[in-house]
Parts: sequence; structure tokens; C-alpha cells
Amino acid sequence: MTDTSANALELHNLSVAYRVGGRNRAVLRDLSLTIHPGEAYGLVGESGCGKSTVALSVVRYLPRNGFITAGGISLAGQNVMKLDNEALRRMRAENVSMVYQDPGKALNPSIRIGRQLTEIFELRGISGQRAIDQTTAMLNRVRISDPVRVMQRYPHQLSGGMQQRVGIAMALANDPTMLILDEPTTGLDATVEAEVLDLIAKLRQELSASILFISHNLAVVSRMCDRVGVLYAGMLVEEGRTEDVFNNPRHPYTVALLRCLPRGGQRKDQIRLDTIPGFLPAPGARISGCAFADRCALADSRCHSELPPLHDLGGRLSRCHYHEKAQSLPRTTPGSITTSAVATSPEPVLRIAGLNKTYSSHGHALRAVNDVSLDLMPGQTLGLVGESGSGKTTLARLLLGLVSADAGGEIRLEGKPLASKLESRTAEQVKAMQIVFQNPDSALNRSHSIRHIMGRALRTLAGLKGSAQQKRLIDLVRSVRLTERHLSVKPRQLSGGLKQRVAIARAFAGDPRIVVCDEPTSALDVSVQAAILNLLADLQTKERVSYIFISHDLAVVRYLADQIAVLYLGRIMELGPSERVFSGPHHPYTEALLSAVPKLDETENVRVRLDGEIPSAINPPTGCVFHTRCPRKIGAVCEEQEPPLIDAEHGHKIRCHIPFEELARLQNKTDHIKEITA
Repeated sequence: MTDTSANALELHNLSVAYRVGGRNRAVLRDLSLTIHPGEAYGLVGESGCGKSTVALSVVRYLPRNGFITAGGISLAGQNVMKLDNEALRRMRAENVSMVYQDPGKALNPSIRIGRQLTEIFELRGISGQRAIDQTTAMLNRVRISDPVRVMQRYPHQLSGGMQQRVGIAMALANDPTMLILDEPTTGLDATVEAEVLDLIAKLRQELSASILFISHNLAVVSRMCDRVGVLYAGMLVEEGRTEDVFNNPRHPYTVALLRCLPRGGQRKDQIRLDTIPGFLPAPGARISGCAFADRCALADSRCHSELPPLHDLGGRLSRCHYHEKAQSLPRTTPGSITTSAVATSPEPVLRIAGLNKTYSSHGHALRAVNDVSLDLMPGQTLGLVGESGSGKTTLARLLLGLVSADAGGEIRLEGKPLASKLESRTAEQVKAMQIVFQNPDSALNRSHSIRHIMGRALRTLAGLKGSAQQKRLIDLVRSVRLTERHLSVKPRQLSGGLKQRVAIARAFAGDPRIVVCDEPTSALDVSVQAAILNLLADLQTKERVSYIFISHDLAVVRYLADQIAVLYLGRIMELGPSERVFSGPHHPYTEALLSAVPKLDETENVRVRLDGEIPSAINPPTGCVFHTRCPRKIGAVCEEQEPPLIDAEHGHKIRCHIPFEELARLQNKTDHIKEITA
């Protein structure tokens, strides 16, 4: 039996190691933390610091080579370490549930959604029609409309947001007292992320459940959690109330993490993001002093030789000898921007006019890109934003020639027509437009060295051989902040951030005019993300290259982009200079996207909610395609007439029946409400 008066979770001096290469490699080191009943506790830190190992230890799901070397775990008063197999199975079934980062991998692809859920109720002794009724009720609870139809589908037939909601429904089916969420919103659109977070917050109130929320998204943790713990090299380095830790950090590592984020509308032409030098200690590394000392500009000889204790600062903790000086940590990256005078061209490097792409889906026409026209100037970044299914990636593939456009549209590169198909383009046109993918693991050949990968790109794209190739190779490697020693290793031996640097270097091998960046930082820690964004900004200044930057992280887009195009069902709903699009007035869809983004600088945020999911492009709504979800719909005109893309002011275009001045009045009213409720 569980003790209802006990803490939801207690870790007592927990140490965990993985056995690799015949020796134990420490991952968690003497970790202690407590989660109170009904509390949401956030755990943050870089990849490799031990966050997921904490979650797996709590439910004793460590891999075969992982084991607890010291300490203990108490879950609702139960000593988890002493539970036999039957008691452990009962605890997992009745008291604790886990929601994983990738719902697609957590759901069985060969079993229908309904069966996967009813099985959970059957294990609790509920069967037949009662189990089906309970499943339907649970899907309703997680805001899934038409649950009967969803129950008949397989996981691959659902969107990412729907899959995650099903995963949450499965986790909540046993009414757990402890819910573990391991990066539950990574990779989701801003609107879907906001819906999932709203759902978690509401269900937490309904169930009085305690939450361990693991994430590298500090803004999400700020919104969701009462307290936060900062993990570094398997040790807790700071802990306290979330607002205290994020507004007044008392450990240099926390200070450094927060400085990596583009905040308060920061832009690439104003400041470079700060970065954290060096790397996390490797698992099993011997740590004699402060684990962060090698990366900390405040560290002295004491820090390198003496492990700091967890200082109690009056309800909060900091593992730093000089916690009172933490916020004086010097910047690693110079904040000033060095620019060189480059003659600007009045002509766009890329011009798109009337671009369309139609697919055939089960005998139906699916218009993925609809009459897109825009210009990209030399040395500028165009940000493409919108929900999944809006046409962002299809547009990028059209520009690269990976798929061919419908007849009638036109793409011009530096004033010359660009063939629709890649194989019909000249070698110069191919090397002029390159891409950096979201996942460098799938983009780089794991069996070849970095030297081989880069050398092949230089031969193919730049036609370089011998000493000329070697010289250019060294220049490229240094330009992305890698060293010559990295050339001999293979991608699997590099971290995610280093692999992405290799992918960027390869894209620049042929001196491209345009680089398409498809979610290049979405899977990276904030520290690595900052380094990649700085790198892209510096390369743009140096090479005068233009970017097409696709991302669902609007803060990142705002930092890097000069122009923004907001896509919905393949149409441009808003297009204009970045700051005008972000500051408003906006299209109602843009307004909803921006309001969905959690911000570290705001304790309250008024959401503009969208009903339902993005409609199918096979059968789009008549009139304005956004009218079925628009919170500012004004009547029949929205249902019957498609609005044109009108130049509202100074190159800022909006596709909406509501006049620009009226949008300004309505959105100023919303901002006023936001000020009152904040």
C-alpha cells in the first residue's frame, strides 16, 4: 500500500552507472531531490547530463548494462529498490506512468489505437463494453474529437499531436499519482505544443497528480513547473522555485544556459547569443572538483580541486563555491557584431512566381503548395513558419528540385530560370542551392570519416582536387569551429552539435548562394543551438549567402530571419519584414501561432485558441481556408470568398478580409487584456 501522506518521489543520494567496455561509467552521482504531492518539478540540462536516466531509474527501466550503485528511491512512501517483480509490476500499473518524447515509437504500429488503450483497462480487471466506454471517455478527456473513429486507426494515421495525446491518455488510464514526462513536446508545432501543455496542466488539477517534467526547453519548464532542478554531469547543481531560478540564477551553468536563448526579441544584427565552451564530462569521467569548472570563466584552483557542497540559500540550493558571483559570469561569445561593407544588389537572388504543387492521393488531387510568390534578397534569411501540413517542407523540396512543380509557375535564380527538376539543372545551379537537414545522423554516412565526406562534397560541388581541395577543406572546417583532428573521426563519434557543424560545412563546400535550413536546431540543446545560430549568422555575413530557414521555434526564427512567410494549407497568409510580422498587427493565424509560444519573460500569456486541426488539403474549406478555425471570423464573406494577399504597409502583406486597421484595433485590445491579467 502507498502512503498518501508521503512525498510523491524522493531520491536519496542516488548513483547510477552503465557498464561499458568492461568498466562502470558513472552517469548519476549522489543525486537527491524531492517532489511533493501535487507538485510539478522540472529537470533541465544538456543532453548527456542524466535526465532520462533519472526517469528510467524511478520506474526501474534501466537498460541491461545500467544499474544503481548507491542510494535509494521512494515513490509515494514505497521503497522502489526493495520491490519484487510482482510488486514492481503493480506499482507501474497503478501508481506511476511515463510519457515518452517520441509517441510514434511508444505506440505499437501494428495495433489499432482502441485496442492499445482497452488493454490497459483489461489489466485492471475492466473488460468488454466497459473497457471500450472507459477508452472513449479517456480519449475525450485528452481533447480528441470523434474518439470512436480514432480508436479504429493505427498510430501512423494520426498526426504527431494526436499521437502524443493518445500517449498521454494511455499514461493516465491507470489514474497515476506520479506522472513522468520525458521531453513530451519536442518536435511539436507551437499550437500543438500549447494544446498538450494545457492538457497536462488541466489533468494535473483533475487528478491531483505529481509531475516530473524533463525538458531542454526552459520556457516550457517555466510555464509548467513549480520548482526546477538543474542537472549537470549527473549532479544537481541548482534547485529552487522556477521563477527564482530563471530570474535570479545562482549557478554559472544556469546563467550560461539562460544566455543561450534568444530573448526579448533579440536579433542576429543586434547581438550574438552567448555559448557554453567545451563539452560535458564523459560518462565515468573522474571529477575531483566542480564538474563545471573546465567550462566556467569564474573557476579558480579551488573549483578544480574541491567539490562544492549544495549550499542552502534559503529555500533554494546552489552547488557553487561562488554562487553570489554567478551572474557576473563573463560572456564566452562577444556580443558585438562585426560586419563588413558589402555592395547590396537590388535584384533578388531567388524569385518565385505562382508556384504550385499538386499530388495525387487515392485518386484525389492534393494541393500542397498554392500560388506562392515571393522574393529572397542576397544575404537575407527568409523564415518559413506554420503548422505541420502547411507546406513548408514541400516548398523547400520544390526549390531544391527534389520534386517538380506544376506547370505554369516560375523559379528564377539570380535572374535566370531554374528548371523544375534537379536532373535538368546545370552543375552551377545545383551547387548554388544546398540544404542542411534537421537530423545530421540521417544526412551523414556513418561508415565514412569526416575527411571522406567533406572531400567528396568538394570534388562534386567545387571540382577541387589535391592541394586545392586540402586547403579548402581546412578553411571549411575552421569556418564551422571544428579542428583538423575532427577530420579523422566518423559521424557516430561526434555529438549532435558537432555533426550538424559537419553538415553545414558540407552545404558550404560549393560556395552556395542559397542554403535551405530545414529545422536545423530543433533536436539540439539550447547551448548547441546557440552555437549553430551564431555560426549561421557569421557565415551569412562572411559569405553573403541567403537562407531559407524552416522552424517551428518562433524565437529562433525571429532571431535569424529578415523576412517571414507564414504558410497555411500551402498558401502564404502573411509575408513581410520579421519585426513587422512579430510586432503586429498580424494575420489571425500568425496571432495564434505567436500566442502559443511559451516565453521565459512572461509569467502569463493569453492564448488565441484554434479549434480543431488543420483541414485536409484534399478538400480545403471554401473561401478563406482558415475560416474553420479562425477566432476572428467575421461572417459569410470568410466562407465564400478567398481573400487576396494585400500589401497592408511597407511590404507587409496579409491575406485577410478584416481591414489592417481593424486587426490593429482588435489585437491591441487583446494586448490590453494580457497586461491586465499578467
